[in-house]
Amino acid sequence: MNDSALLPAVEIEPEGPHRATVIWLHGLGADGHDFEPLAAELQLPAALGVRFLLPHAPRRPVSINAGTLMRAWYDIVSPDLSFAPDRPGIQASRQAVARLAEREMARGIPPERIVLAGFSQGGVIALETMAHHPQPWGGVIALSTYVALPDTLPAAPRPVPIFMAHGTLDTVVPYTLGAAGRALLEAKGYAVEWHTYPMPHSVCWEEIRDIGHWLARRLSAP
Repeated sequence: MNDSALLPAVEIEPEGPHRATVIWLHGLGADGHDFEPLAAELQLPAALGVRFLLPHAPRRPVSINAGTLMRAWYDIVSPDLSFAPDRPGIQASRQAVARLAEREMARGIPPERIVLAGFSQGGVIALETMAHHPQPWGGVIALSTYVALPDTLPAAPRPVPIFMAHGTLDTVVPYTLGAAGRALLEAKGYAVEWHTYPMPHSVCWEEIRDIGHWLARRLSAP
C-alpha cells in the first residue's frame, strides 16, 4: 500500500517487537498529538508490544464553527448532533481509518490484535469503522461519543468487545446521547462494557486507568 495515500499520523513504536496496534482518533479541532501522552499514561506492559497510531483528521470547514477550517473527521451543522449528520464525511473517514488498519495487517498484525479507539468525533469513526469493516477486531474504545448514523448501524457480525465511557456532566456530547448509543449497540448484538465518570467532555485519570486495564486484558488474551 502506498503510504502517501494514508492519513498522516503520529507513530509511537513499542520498545520491543511489534505485536499489537492501537489506532487512536482525536476529537474535533485537535490532532494526533492530543492523545500522544496517553501511550505512557496507560502503563501497558512492554511485552504486549503495542504500537500507537494517532492520525490527524483532514482539515475541513466546520459549519457549527462558522465554517472555520480545522481538523475534523466530519462536519457538524448543529449543537443537536443527531440533526443532519454528515454521512459522506463520516463514510470517508471510516474508510481512511480502515486503510490505516489494512497497513498494520500488511505489517503482520492480525485484526484481532488491532484496537480502534477514539474520543468524541474520533469515537464515532472508531465505532463506524468497526461496524462497517467487519474484521475480527481486537476491540473498540469509544469515549465521550455517540452513534452518529443509527439508521445504518448493522447487526454485530461477531461480538467485538467495546469499552464505552461517558462523563455524566458532558454538555458537548450529552450523556443521554452516549447512553442511547450504548443501548442501540447492545440491541444490535455488540458487547459493550459501559463506564461513567463525574466529568465534563474530557478524560480523567480513573478513565485512563480503566482503559489501561481493559487493553492489557484484551491484548494479553491468546
